[in-house]
Amino acid sequence: MAATQSRLSVLPPGRLVWLGGGVLLLAYAAMAAIVPSDPGLMGQLWFLPGVGVVGAIIANTSGTGGGVVFVPVFNALREWDVMDLEPLQVVGVSMCIQSFGMTMGALRWTDRLYHQPSPDHLHALVRPRDFFTVALAVLALSLPAMLVTQRMTQFDQHAVLMGYKAFSVLLGFALILSTWTVNLARPEKDRLERVDLLVLLALAVPGGVLTALFSVGIGELVALYLFIRHYPVLLCTGAACLISSISVIAGALWHVEAGTIQWEVVLLAAPAAVLGGFLARPIALWLGARRLKTLDGSWIVLSAMYLLWLGRG
Repeated sequence: MAATQSRLSVLPPGRLVWLGGGVLLLAYAAMAAIVPSDPGLMGQLWFLPGVGVVGAIIANTSGTGGGVVFVPVFNALREWDVMDLEPLQVVGVSMCIQSFGMTMGALRWTDRLYHQPSPDHLHALVRPRDFFTVALAVLALSLPAMLVTQRMTQFDQHAVLMGYKAFSVLLGFALILSTWTVNLARPEKDRLERVDLLVLLALAVPGGVLTALFSVGIGELVALYLFIRHYPVLLCTGAACLISSISVIAGALWHVEAGTIQWEVVLLAAPAAVLGGFLARPIALWLGARRLKTLDGSWIVLSAMYLLWLGRG
């Protein structure tokens, strides 16, 4: 890993993003050439690129993963009789879209990791060692949990979603409260503490299970916990984006094999998600840590409460 980090550090700013973007372009071209699609249906779903851009911006500024946007949006569209995707299709489509959008976001944040400016007052630099330790340690537990859950799950998805979203409301409020109280004038942590790594490892397995069920979970848990613990935005959001990117790519493969993908949705939303993933990092840095945490916490609380309201029956 050290050798990989050394090679990445000598790349000019932006080079990693453009190289990765080229791979995403080739992947999209291959997908468009292979998968079946209905041009008439795509015309009816003209609004999806807008959803893809907005969803990817929110997902990649917060690190929570695109499912935190796509799941409530697609569920709402089903409730409004605009587009009737079954819950499993919602998860599969969300994972496929995120495979493009979260990967672009992960590339942007990883590029930033190796070209960090001098930090302002109360802010800290992020060590590449901490960044990749968080990502790889969490993935080592969350990925197997996600893959096993996809193939063996017999959970009541509705009950799990309601419980998870109720927990998300608490985490969102905790993030907002800590941002404006204990973390208001405290310097950011400049090194990953062992206790925080242990907590992240404890969150990894349930986060992997949730990601399998809803296409969102592990990124949200990692980002929210690190935000509350007052680590730099680059570590909180960047590591969560990398974790989410690898998770949804692995998870999307099962949905492709299972035939649960509505390809028209992916073809329309994926390029827009790449654009959103590209724009997210500068937007996050422009907002600044305090406003970003407040907006992220507010979105998580409001979207979770909306899903709880939809599932009240």
